[in-house]
Amino acid sequence: MPDFGKRALPHLALVLNALVWGLSWWPLRELQAEGLHPLWSSSATYLLGAIVLLCAMPQVLAEFLKYKPLWLLALAAGTTMVGFNWGVSIGEVIRVVLLFYLMPIWSVLLARVVLNEAITLSAMLRVGLAFAGAVLVLSPEGALGFPVPSNMAEWLGLMGGAAFALNNILLRHQAERSAQARLFAMFVGGVVAPTAVAIVVAAWLGEGNSIVQWPVVPGSYGVFVLLAFAVTLLLANYGLQYGASRLPANVTSVVMLSEVVFATLSAIVLTDEVLTLQVGVGGSMILVAAALSALNSNSAH
Repeated sequence: MPDFGKRALPHLALVLNALVWGLSWWPLRELQAEGLHPLWSSSATYLLGAIVLLCAMPQVLAEFLKYKPLWLLALAAGTTMVGFNWGVSIGEVIRVVLLFYLMPIWSVLLARVVLNEAITLSAMLRVGLAFAGAVLVLSPEGALGFPVPSNMAEWLGLMGGAAFALNNILLRHQAERSAQARLFAMFVGGVVAPTAVAIVVAAWLGEGNSIVQWPVVPGSYGVFVLLAFAVTLLLANYGLQYGASRLPANVTSVVMLSEVVFATLSAIVLTDEVLTLQVGVGGSMILVAAALSALNSNSAH
């Protein structure tokens, strides 16, 4: 392969990962229309990933069971899946994804608590920029107000972003563990957390509720979408591991921000969502803050 191709391949692998996650809302909604709630479909797809990884590298199970901090990583990863996958399935994709990327705010606070990192002036400026962007995204069109989510989908996006920031902090905290064990922990979390939330909510609200229903066996189309989604996520995670292991962590984080672009464009084309000027400006501020945060740190997506 020419040198240019070798240099470009890790970047393309990361873009593939961002593309898959940027479009992930579509198969989740298709499966929801088939009667499979996004929590159940998330569990099913990550179960396949966990099984494949365990079959390929059975030693990861022993490492995962031995080091309890990996369990916390699993919880953070699983909570990320609950917030992101559920949020983009029931709400406005553009707004949920932008709120998910309010990570500069959470990263600064969590890095202080978990890693004992000092809160610098530049970090506070990034938080201020992200907060100002959130004000624009969450405020009614033409008005400004305190940035409080107005519906469940926005709360889920916000929660997912906070959990993802913790996920990244814990990846740094557990840097001495093997990459395979950390990935396995994230897959386990992607199975356990959505399943646990789905069971609790479905049992609590009872039969026939409109929030989370008990799983059903989808039709042939649903099975095809589920399997295709699972395989695509496996490829995307491989792309992430390939690219992230060959590029600086800050470059990885910036490239992964293209997920927002893919999600926004796909939502505009495939749904009736519209990117307003106010949300566009606020979203740009959030993305700039996230990019500055990535360029200023060694954390990975």
